[in-house]
Amino acid sequence: MKETIDLKELLSSRFAAQESAINGAAASDFFQQRKAAFHWFGHLGFPTPKHEEWKYSNVRNLISESYAFNAGHEVTPELLETLQIPNLEGNILYFVNGTYQPRLSTLVSPPGQVLILPLQEAAQSHPDLFKAYYNTLAKNEKEAFTALNTAFSSEGLFIHIPDNTVVEQPVILRFISDARKQNSGAQTRVVVAAGRNAQFKMAEAFRTLGEERSFTNIVTEIHVGEEAYVEYYKVQNETDNAYHIGTTQVRMRDRSHFYAATVSLNGGFIRNNLNIEIDGQFCDAHMYGLYAPNGRQHIDNHTLADHRQPNSFSNELYKGVLRDQSVGVFNGKVFVRPDAQKTNAYQSCKNVVLSPGAKMNTKPQLEIYADDVKCSHGTTTGQLDEEALFYLRSRGIPKSEAMGLLMFAFCEDVISQIRIDPIRHYLEGVIAEKLNLTQ
Repeated sequence: MKETIDLKELLSSRFAAQESAINGAAASDFFQQRKAAFHWFGHLGFPTPKHEEWKYSNVRNLISESYAFNAGHEVTPELLETLQIPNLEGNILYFVNGTYQPRLSTLVSPPGQVLILPLQEAAQSHPDLFKAYYNTLAKNEKEAFTALNTAFSSEGLFIHIPDNTVVEQPVILRFISDARKQNSGAQTRVVVAAGRNAQFKMAEAFRTLGEERSFTNIVTEIHVGEEAYVEYYKVQNETDNAYHIGTTQVRMRDRSHFYAATVSLNGGFIRNNLNIEIDGQFCDAHMYGLYAPNGRQHIDNHTLADHRQPNSFSNELYKGVLRDQSVGVFNGKVFVRPDAQKTNAYQSCKNVVLSPGAKMNTKPQLEIYADDVKCSHGTTTGQLDEEALFYLRSRGIPKSEAMGLLMFAFCEDVISQIRIDPIRHYLEGVIAEKLNLTQ
């Protein structure tokens, strides 16, 4: 019989041991923030389906396991070569089991163009800059997994783009979970601060090695300064034994632009939270998402466009393709505060369910407290267009291939929005393979 695991109790013991081991450093502001966050985690506890925001996503299986956090690994440069995206150039930084691997990483942008430092190094060498941005967007008092990340995220990156700077090469963060010998766990914090009129592209990509369980709990804070332009891409191609909780918190200032695309292709249990505070006038926020679960995979996307100032725009398009016994969840909220007059906000979620055992749960929401706005939302869930399928089959295309072509075209609406060409081409190949179009 399997031993009963109380992950919350194990984490409490680990945090207490961590506090006693750091001696005088326990008084530092950095650790005090972590201690306060762990207090909130203890108060909140892991969410259950009784929590409205977790109604369709039960984390029972996730928290019934123990994990080796920041464990050692046997990932070599030769192994990473087999995981590379062809023709991808830029600042490519690797994390294995949550720990930054400078020897496996490549930095090509000059230091004056972008500052990229491990989290603790940034706290020591640039204390004022670090304090201005670290943990200022995270909602520790409301989100248990965010609080848990803050409490344990000694590993991570701090990225700062100075004012009036264009970062010519993208920053690619590649997260590898090595679960070949044991359950692995990672709690990584990424903090991005784009200055006034800065331009920057970044991507986060997640892979899992091995068949043991892996648990990734990542929080990314992105500050978009006035007139700045930031593109953010997230790609998940993990295993059926991978649990992933990802929260991206964004704050936008006047006349800034933020552009996001989240593509979830594989993973046993995935929860993506993308929360954008549009705290400036004349801002543009775009959110695109694609999820394609099969087997018994579970993919949950929660989004928030929080309009706090007038004269801004947000647009959102999420698409899902579900097969077998998979489950999809989409909960998208547009929140328009009383001062956010002349807001334009649009939200759409479209899903195709290919198998009778697959299930899609959608909950689009509008919460509007201003009267001079244009807002709309909508969601559709159905099967393939029979007329389009008949048209392709009438021209001699086999049914399975015809279905794949229709699904590829359906997915391409989102994939085409990815503006880092090698990543887009790679994803098109993975999707084609998943839809059996590469035979």
